[in-house]
Amino acid sequence: LPEGWRGKRSFVILENGFGSGLNFLTTWAAWRADPQRPQKLHYLATEMHPFQADDLARLHKQWPEFEFLAEALRNAWPVLMPGFHRLEFAAGRVVLTLLLGDAETSLRKLRASVDAFYLDGFDPHKNPQMWSASLLRRCAQLAAPEATFATWCVAGQVRRALSEAGFAPEKRPGFGRKRQMLAGKIIARPGLRPPAPIPTERHAVVVGAGLAGCAIAARLAARGWQVDVLDRHPEPAGAASGNLAGIVRPMLSRDDNLASRLNRACFHYLQPALQQLDRLGQPPRRNLDGILQIARDDEHEALQRAWLADHAYPESFVQFLDQAQSSLSLGTQTSRGGWWFPHGGWISPPSLCRAWLHAGGSGIRFQGGIEIADLQPAGHGWRLLDSAGANVAEAPVVILATGATPLAPAAGLPITPIRGQVSHLPAGSIPKLAHAACHEGYLTPVLDGLHCLGASYVKESNTALRASEHAENLRRLAGMLPGSEQAFYPENMTGRVGFRATTRDHLPLVGALPDLSATLQAGVRFNTFPRHPGLFGLLGLGSRGLVWSALLAETLACQINGEPLPLE
Repeated sequence: LPEGWRGKRSFVILENGFGSGLNFLTTWAAWRADPQRPQKLHYLATEMHPFQADDLARLHKQWPEFEFLAEALRNAWPVLMPGFHRLEFAAGRVVLTLLLGDAETSLRKLRASVDAFYLDGFDPHKNPQMWSASLLRRCAQLAAPEATFATWCVAGQVRRALSEAGFAPEKRPGFGRKRQMLAGKIIARPGLRPPAPIPTERHAVVVGAGLAGCAIAARLAARGWQVDVLDRHPEPAGAASGNLAGIVRPMLSRDDNLASRLNRACFHYLQPALQQLDRLGQPPRRNLDGILQIARDDEHEALQRAWLADHAYPESFVQFLDQAQSSLSLGTQTSRGGWWFPHGGWISPPSLCRAWLHAGGSGIRFQGGIEIADLQPAGHGWRLLDSAGANVAEAPVVILATGATPLAPAAGLPITPIRGQVSHLPAGSIPKLAHAACHEGYLTPVLDGLHCLGASYVKESNTALRASEHAENLRRLAGMLPGSEQAFYPENMTGRVGFRATTRDHLPLVGALPDLSATLQAGVRFNTFPRHPGLFGLLGLGSRGLVWSALLAETLACQINGEPLPLE
């Protein structure tokens, strides 16, 4: 490098052992200096024991020539928790994905096609697992057809393991105090399915202008796509994403299950994604200076306290506050103590949708008042028709981001609309809140003269406001701020009804849509299930769209463009 990346649209590097980040900074500097650099540089790096940002600041003083880049890295440094952390630099053209945890475990969870490997573990005698045969075999599985590697290590056991994995190592002159180093390329990749073809015409139609649709439109436009966003409402965020405000918080579970890990990854990605929108001139309305999750009862409060004592969560992620501390934080008396998430809070979904559409500039065209009734294959893409059978749009790529949909390719998916009624409480009718709070429901500070209190959870399609669901929301209020509910009469309250698109396991559906009409052969698995070419879904975000939408949209954009996935 950099000769290997010249003239390419995208280039992917994987480093085993991020350490101080020196290799990343060196590579980023080389990318900046090269007029023939790839349009996008993906840098993936494993790290079992990441440094704190303050440690990095002391280390980076050794290399003043990288101070500008090193400061940007430290400013974006994530909360150090296991999993994948995606950081974006240079307006999204340099993407660092940190894989925090055991290297081999992380690489088994990685989906990528790697062009170059930096093999930089410590001495094989001191850190043998970083040079194990199984880890190097996994590298070979991740290798692109012409992938190269380099390492300072020339130990015989490393040369043999590389050869057995399918690499062709050769000794070359070393650097610094190293007399020799190893470099080479992949010559035998394990039998893997070829990657899905990457669209050559970068034009997509997104059906749905809620959080999911606007997010994926922005992520594609950032990659140079032209995106048409269609919605049956005249303005974006006309359905469930039209609520005045919603909350943002992580989800904890005793076994750190799939939903919790997904939620945590999305939560960590959201804050920098919002800051990126701020720089583009239309900041979403929000306050992410903290949210309090108040315990349900005394037993739950004791469990919350013990839970954090048993888990080594960073305080910048979550803390336990007793009742006195919770009341002081919220600015009014709370029923109990609870978990405090310093970077949670509330966001206005309509403002976030508008910010994403604005971020795409001329790359996004929004058209409202259009109801798509049918979707048909057309040449190398898809034709979208309205209820009269008129052709509305054609594109090689179509993304359904509508929640539940009657369109045939997605009609068989297990998505159920769930009614949610939010109650609006006028400013001054309850004590002033410093932060958002939740307790089997949620309560936001005042926005546009109203607190948002919600939300009901009912399996039916009626859109009318109901006093019974206002009463249910008031019971939630009583669980947070005892006595505050007495100021209201359910029959006189205002609010808004929306419909969540929920799945049976409450996890989202993201990726190429399955061909549900296909005749299946024995042994078909998810990764070999027949798919509709050029047809994708970003569906079933339920009540977590604010937390999930940004990273899930990035995940789908990476799938469509053949880039490394940001999720394990």
